[in-house]
Amino acid sequence: MPLHPVHRRSVPDEVFDQVLADVVDGELSPGEPLPSERRLAEVLGVSRPAVREALQRMAATRLVDVRQGGATLVRDFKRSAGLDLLPRLLVRSGTLDAAVVRSILEARLAIGPAAAALAAERGGTTLAATLTTTLDDLAATDDGVQQQVHALAFWDQVVDAADSVVFRLMFNSLRAAYEPALEALAPVMAAEVGHVEAYRVLTAAIAAGDPHTARVAAQSVLRPATTSLMEALDALGSAKDER
Repeated sequence: MPLHPVHRRSVPDEVFDQVLADVVDGELSPGEPLPSERRLAEVLGVSRPAVREALQRMAATRLVDVRQGGATLVRDFKRSAGLDLLPRLLVRSGTLDAAVVRSILEARLAIGPAAAALAAERGGTTLAATLTTTLDDLAATDDGVQQQVHALAFWDQVVDAADSVVFRLMFNSLRAAYEPALEALAPVMAAEVGHVEAYRVLTAAIAAGDPHTARVAAQSVLRPATTSLMEALDALGSAKDER
């Protein structure tokens, strides 16, 4: 477990990230005990309360099992953790994890159309005016970051209309992972968020209460950027393999 002293503050966040990296990279295996709280504090060069807070966060996200008076054991995060861990998995040590990015894109392309179909069933005409106002705001700007902000607002309204607590929580987690990268993703997302007419077709289908058309229209909205990002990930992977 190649830990190194912590220099930046917030300290518990840094402790969390270091242990998370070792868990995800397989340096720490499921069932393996962490060093004692005292030892972690010594190696990391931080206080025991900071280590304790980090361990409590890890237990809350089901990365570890903290046993009162006993060892803290690593859990199999792929079987125990929830979507609240997603933003931390996306960027580790300042680098995007390509596998996590791919998973987010796949989930986005699956969840968006399903939420749109439910919104058409449950929101219908009551949602049309709200979505249209959001799309007018989207059409009024050429700024790539602001376009993504308005597009997120659009999908937030669609998910509300879908009236599914599971989709809501999934959307919240995907948005939390996506929002920090708005600026970096602006060039790739331009083909999607700049195509306002595709959003208007989707809005019309939702307003008409047509789930099938809403699902197809949502796929048309989401697929261009998904394809571009997938191709970019494949190109990056090929470039790394050639080195």
